Amino acid sequence: MQVMIKKETLKISGMSCAACSARVEKVLGRMDGVYSAVVNLASEKASVEYDSSKIKVSDIIKAVDSIGYKAERADEISSDREKEQREKEIRRLRLELVISAVLTAPLLFSMLLMVTGIDIPFFHNEYFQLIIATPVQFIIGFRFYRNAYHALRSRSANMDVLIAMGTTASYFFSIYNAFFAGHGHEMKELYFETSAVIITLILLGKYLEAVAKGRTSEAIKKLMGLQAKTARVVRDGEEEDIPVEQVVPGDVIIVRPGEKIPVDGKILEGNSAVDESMLTGESIPVEKKAGDFVVGATINRFGTFRFEATRVGKDTVLSQIIRMVEEAQGSRAPIQKIADKVSGVFVPAVLGIALVTFLAWYLISGDFAQAVVSAVSVLVIACPCALGLATPTAIMVGTGRGAENGILIKGGEHLEMMCRLNAVVLDKTGTVTKGQPEVTDVIPLGNMERGYVLRLAAVAEKNSEHPLGEAIYEYGIKEANTIPDAEQFGAIPGKGVRAVVDEREIYIGTRMLMQETGIDTEPAEAVIAGLEDEGKT
Repeated sequence: MQVMIKKETLKISGMSCAACSARVEKVLGRMDGVYSAVVNLASEKASVEYDSSKIKVSDIIKAVDSIGYKAERADEISSDREKEQREKEIRRLRLELVISAVLTAPLLFSMLLMVTGIDIPFFHNEYFQLIIATPVQFIIGFRFYRNAYHALRSRSANMDVLIAMGTTASYFFSIYNAFFAGHGHEMKELYFETSAVIITLILLGKYLEAVAKGRTSEAIKKLMGLQAKTARVVRDGEEEDIPVEQVVPGDVIIVRPGEKIPVDGKILEGNSAVDESMLTGESIPVEKKAGDFVVGATINRFGTFRFEATRVGKDTVLSQIIRMVEEAQGSRAPIQKIADKVSGVFVPAVLGIALVTFLAWYLISGDFAQAVVSAVSVLVIACPCALGLATPTAIMVGTGRGAENGILIKGGEHLEMMCRLNAVVLDKTGTVTKGQPEVTDVIPLGNMERGYVLRLAAVAEKNSEHPLGEAIYEYGIKEANTIPDAEQFGAIPGKGVRAVVDEREIYIGTRMLMQETGIDTEPAEAVIAGLEDEGKT
């Protein structure tokens, strides 16, 4: 049977800590036909390589759903839907956090009063504390019980198990002290504030985490925003504007000056100059003619041309860049492998340590209350949130910030290696330059004066939209203060401009334009070669 290896990215919802992502990885890795599964907690994505002749994506999704998480194909989730889901989750967390904080504040205040020895009966009343602690424990904290149930049902333990056990022990121990232990007239030792504060702080962490994840996705959204929304296609001899998603390979598309090129393709007729700075960093438009390839999301500067769509949707260069950034954000750095190994045994180890702590305190001191408090302390301070989130979140932020600044980092491994760099090689302009051309030299040939040459060039380029033409005009106006309009002006797409100034016919542009107009550039070749050797255009 032929092996058909495919790669699928899944969106996994419901993971709360490194133990969750490790559990999903373990379940997927055991499936027949799955070659590798890498789950990223920070991006909530799973990258799965599988043999499509042995297993279907639907089977992989069912396996994830069966252990209490929700999986769906990432490519079926639109960016708008994902944004809506993320904003909905942030709003829900914010509401739960505010309610939990409002209910927790009186409990925390009563604890501070108790520490200072001040007795205010209303705040220390067991019925009052029970009433406001119960909604926090079982309504706001329900998510922890639900996730802990799914984890234990699949024979694993995660952060939610620690939180559920720790807060529940604190809550019911407080009920025991309030209503069943004999305290006489002494102030009762209640720990309702412990369970409530823990849940509130965990919710605060989850809220901040959700907000941070939303910000790291801004880089992807900015890249997606580069794409044209519509395309002008020719069908049955008629021009028709359609959404770019409906373009198919083979469509003939017309692009006019100033418009974004909607998809990748090959020019059929016409010529122009295309701004490819979003792709290459080069500020100078690239000349294009029939037979040349154009890339979607680049900008047509001058002429109108027709091209045939060759790559659309996920196959365009821009889509590949977006996919690379997403994969980089979900990749693992070598140091994360250590954290993953630790997190795999961390929760069971903490449970064992908490049990030992309880037994040690109880057997040595005989103080049951202190033994319970100590065990609860071990459970709640050991939540492995940071262990599983620190490295992947750093990679998400780092690669996202890089993409926003035009730097595409291929993965976490490369990001980690950057701290050991001692030399950087830059291979193109636009990397360390501003991307804004400036005039550096004005060299007249023959008997013409420098000022007059500059004036002719500035007048000819006054109406030009080319970055080099604009630079010439800006330089000329600094020296002459005012630049009159040319008597005639015309742009020659991809080659330069023609103008009539002081009854002189002026051509400014490429060597090809000079050759076509019969202008001899031989006297200037030595000067041009010297300037090019200095890296000047």
